[in-house]
Amino acid sequence: MAGREAPEGEIAVRVDVLGVAFDNVTKKEAVDRAMALLEEDGPHLAATPNPEMVQRAGKDPEFAQVLSAAQLVIPDGIGIVWAARILKRPLKGRVPGIDFASALMEQMARTGKRLFLLGAAPAKDGQPSVAEQAAANLQKACPGLVICGTHDGYFKKDGPVVRQIRDARADVVFVCLGFPRQEKWIAAHGGETGARLLIGLGGSLDVFAGRVKRAPAWFQNHGLEWFYRLASQPSRAGRILKIAPFLLKALGARLRGG
Repeated sequence: MAGREAPEGEIAVRVDVLGVAFDNVTKKEAVDRAMALLEEDGPHLAATPNPEMVQRAGKDPEFAQVLSAAQLVIPDGIGIVWAARILKRPLKGRVPGIDFASALMEQMARTGKRLFLLGAAPAKDGQPSVAEQAAANLQKACPGLVICGTHDGYFKKDGPVVRQIRDARADVVFVCLGFPRQEKWIAAHGGETGARLLIGLGGSLDVFAGRVKRAPAWFQNHGLEWFYRLASQPSRAGRILKIAPFLLKALGARLRGG
């Protein structure tokens, strides 16, 4: 199925890419949709799948169901955009989760919405946790942004984390626990947090904290972040090169008329 008409209130047709339905949106449209969700009773899930996540969804029915139920699903990886073209269901373009989050925070700063950061490594050797460092950096970069709390991703009990988010009166939670844990955590506990929008953002806190550097702008603009990561982090080759069988699967689906 190439797509479906969006329900009333949504802004785009959803496009099926190997079993995961993506909102066909630009970055601005994704942010506008997220801000609209903040005016509705929550919780809402925003997901940012890349090819590896789509492949996992094909093997993990629970994960697939969580993605299907998400109110906003944006195409994070360039492989998603390429696969959509192969399937003759073109998307407007890639919307990296970290860019979406950055643009959303600018809007949140203007409207007083409250953000909680959840995930990444804890404090160590007198250094702040990754989430704490990310919060400090983001508040400098985005004046007026209200970050109402942080918690690292190395927790064993969900209850105390849920209560901390609820007590902080968060409107938005960036959940950076790695997939599929983060999406399943949102599905299981999002309603208890009181937040209206929870977004799965993988390793974004490491970037916001300055622990990991993104590819230079030229690589980003040409859809070659994966190549930069491959060159700078050869240890990630196994994960990055999974894009090839993903695209072959898309080609096979097209040839079968699927």
